[in-house]
Amino acid sequence: MLIKVCGMRDANNIREVEACGTDWMGFIFFAPSARNVTDRPEYLPVHARRVGVFVDADFKTMTEKIQEFGLHLVQLHGTESPETCLKLKQLGVEIVKAFAIRSPNDLKQTAAYTGTCDYFLFDTPCIGYGGSGKSFDWNLLQHYQGKTPFLLSGGIGPDSLEALASFHHPAWAGIDLNSQFETAPACKNTAALKTFIDQFKTLQL
Repeated sequence: MLIKVCGMRDANNIREVEACGTDWMGFIFFAPSARNVTDRPEYLPVHARRVGVFVDADFKTMTEKIQEFGLHLVQLHGTESPETCLKLKQLGVEIVKAFAIRSPNDLKQTAAYTGTCDYFLFDTPCIGYGGSGKSFDWNLLQHYQGKTPFLLSGGIGPDSLEALASFHHPAWAGIDLNSQFETAPACKNTAALKTFIDQFKTLQL
C-alpha cells in the first residue's frame, strides 16, 4: 500500500519525512496554495518518488518543473483533459488525476481518463483545489468499478487508522497525507507521521 506525503517544501523537513518511510512525496506548484513551492529545495527525496501537483498549469510550466525537480509523477487537480494526460506521459512521468467525490455520479468522470492515467486520487470536495483537511464518505467508492488504481485523500490523520482498516476495495492502492500532520503549512510533524506510518503498515488491508 503506497503512502504519499504531500505539501512538502523545506529541505530539512523533506529529509526527515523521507526517513519516516513514505513512498511518494508531493510538491505543490499552485500559487494560491499555502504550500506552493517557488524555489527548488536544497534537498529533494532520493528514496521516495517525487510527485508534482498542478492545477490547470500550462504544458510548458509542467515540463519545466518535471525537469527541474526530477519528477517521477504528475498529479493533476484541475480540468486537464485525457489528451493532456497522454501528452505528459510521453515525457516519461506517471499520471495521477484527482477527482472530488460528492456522490456516485462524480465517479463517472473517471471513465474518460481510463487508459490515460496510472492512478486516480479521490479527494474531498471543497472551495479551491484539495487541501481541505476533511474526509469524505468512502462508502461512495464502492460504486467505483474501474480498473485504474486509486489513492484515498482528504483529512486522513492520526485518528483514521480504524476507518482505514475497515475500508476495502480491489483498486485501492494507497493513501495521501497532508494537513492533518502539519505544525504549519508545508511543515510536517515527523514524530506523529512516523508513528502513523508504522501503524498503518501493520494493518491487514
